[in-house]
Amino acid sequence: MLVLSRKRNEAIQIGDDIEIEVIAIEGDQVKLGIRAPKSVDIYRQEIYVDIKNQNNQAAQIDQNLFDFLKGEKL
Repeated sequence: MLVLSRKRNEAIQIGDDIEIEVIAIEGDQVKLGIRAPKSVDIYRQEIYVDIKNQNNQAAQIDQNLFDFLKGEKL
């Protein structure tokens, strides 16, 4: 993991298209501004993990249900 120190209004650049700027520091909370192409999905980590878990659950189809939907005998 790369660890960088930045002050308010300072930024880091990721590639040519993504910039992350420290907007404010309030107590133990840091507000970040992110400039990125609209094609780049940006999520808070806990939301991203939840989306991945939901997608994995949706992809797991019970084999009996799959056979039923194909019209095979159970």
